[in-house]
Amino acid sequence: MSIAAANTNLRVPAGFRNLLEGLAREVLREQPTDVVAFAAQYFQKLLEQREAGGVDPVAWGAMLED
Repeated sequence: MSIAAANTNLRVPAGFRNLLEGLAREVLREQPTDVVAFAAQYFQKLLEQREAGGVDPVAWGAMLED
């Protein structure tokens, strides 16, 4: 049985590209042996910074992309 593929138009959410570029830059700079664990720690740190200081890197990145 086959399912017809829907003609969908997917868009990357605002700020997502900047968020991933930041992660990629840090991975290249730090060269971690466990990239998945490093990414989890990286995003946890960003979340803590957002909750502590009200700075949202996704919103900030979305402004840069506009």
